[in-house]
Amino acid sequence: MTDLRDTVAEVLRAALSEADLEWEQVRPYSFSVTLPGTRKLQTPCRLDVGEHALSVHAFVARNPDENHAGVYRWLLERNLRLYGVAFAVDHNGDIYLDGRLPLAAVDAAEVDRLLGSVLTYADDSFNTILELGFATSIRKEWEWRKSRGEPTHNLEAFRGWLESRTDPS
Repeated sequence: MTDLRDTVAEVLRAALSEADLEWEQVRPYSFSVTLPGTRKLQTPCRLDVGEHALSVHAFVARNPDENHAGVYRWLLERNLRLYGVAFAVDHNGDIYLDGRLPLAAVDAAEVDRLLGSVLTYADDSFNTILELGFATSIRKEWEWRKSRGEPTHNLEAFRGWLESRTDPS
């Protein structure tokens, strides 16, 4: 008789391969997946097949430099609208998306839906998290690059608020 964990692990192997994602099985019931994004270029994600549930754990951003209350409030408000996962903070203050599904609910379509949720929420939230929690660092980097004629292409998403705060005209 096949253990449900073995069945779910096989479903994950098939679904991850079918989705053409970068992944590896790091332990018998643990998978490491890299989700490609637009704003957040990569979201590292771990899938663990437990005794009763499939757990997903995805890194979104490091501990904010500033405005912790504003960042965490924004994350908690976002949690009200998320499917399958929720924002969480670890003991270092780093931001993750975390979720669990009962093993009996895991099939290829649900794996696709869950990873799609992780990718969408990490990617859509990334610039806002940076604006709220790293504004001073981003502003300093912008000013340093502008003063030296360095390229600012990777800061273009923040141009509007950066220029409104650094250019009085």
